[in-house]
Amino acid sequence: MLAIVMFSMGCTVEAHKLWGHVKKPWGISIGFLCQFGLMPLIAFALSLAFGVLPVQAIVIIIMGCCPGGSGSNIICYWLDGDMDLSISMTACSSILALGMMPLCLLIYTTTWTTGSPIQIPYDSIGITLAALLIPIAVGMYVKRRWPEQAKKILKVGSIAGFLLIIIIAVVGGVLYQSSWTIAPSLWIIGTIYPFIGFSLGFLMARFVGQPWYRCRTIALETGFQNSQLCSTIVQLSFNAEELEVMFAFPLIYSIFQLVVAVICVGSYQLYKKRFKRDADGSDSEAADSDVGLHKIRALENYGFEGNEGSIGAVKSNDKNTKL
Repeated sequence: MLAIVMFSMGCTVEAHKLWGHVKKPWGISIGFLCQFGLMPLIAFALSLAFGVLPVQAIVIIIMGCCPGGSGSNIICYWLDGDMDLSISMTACSSILALGMMPLCLLIYTTTWTTGSPIQIPYDSIGITLAALLIPIAVGMYVKRRWPEQAKKILKVGSIAGFLLIIIIAVVGGVLYQSSWTIAPSLWIIGTIYPFIGFSLGFLMARFVGQPWYRCRTIALETGFQNSQLCSTIVQLSFNAEELEVMFAFPLIYSIFQLVVAVICVGSYQLYKKRFKRDADGSDSEAADSDVGLHKIRALENYGFEGNEGSIGAVKSNDKNTKL
């Protein structure tokens, strides 16, 4: 299902723009700093501030060290972000996670870990990367060969992708409802962490002078973590007793990052409609004022006949007046 959705997202991507982001990776570099600099640091600070259990602190930091999730690409489409930048950032963060995740976990989890090291599922990262890049490449080819069909695929895929994110969050909540009985501190962290990630990513991008649509893109890539990868790491690294007090956090984070995304998409789409309506009204007012001004000039100069034709017709009448 993810591959089908990413195929439709690939129908928005142009190869030369994607390559441009790779050749001059300003946006990718900012996203990298936010993804593997800010997010693990925020996770570490929240764990200390709320005084959670060691295993709970570890799962929070694992979430902060994960690369960006593919859901950010779908939300980026609905927020009119830079799709080429979004996809390149998701791909690059997944590749860089192979080295950055172990490094960040080593730095931030030593305060709580005393046993065996955390296992990084490199095969899961590779599968995620393949499920991202191969369908996007096919979508780019379709866009190049059949641009009209690509537009139709994109419309269907964008709606299906948005619904898919909601379905995954709801099904995950139902299947793992036995894990919801956890400490209130994890609920609070899981609620505010996505908001902090989105906000700081947006502010960082704006601080370095990125345009608004790229600020939205970088914010999404910062706040949207690969929660499925976090769940996989947790299941591989901890026993059943430890899982009972920590497994719900990835689900909580994924639900509230979806809540943030829905709020942002809804607010932005309402703003677009309002802005378009205001723009249409101002255009009609401007057209009415032009017609009114034309009529006034026709009354002042008897050579004008006051028709609402083209500028060329007005000039012709003016010439006749002079004659």
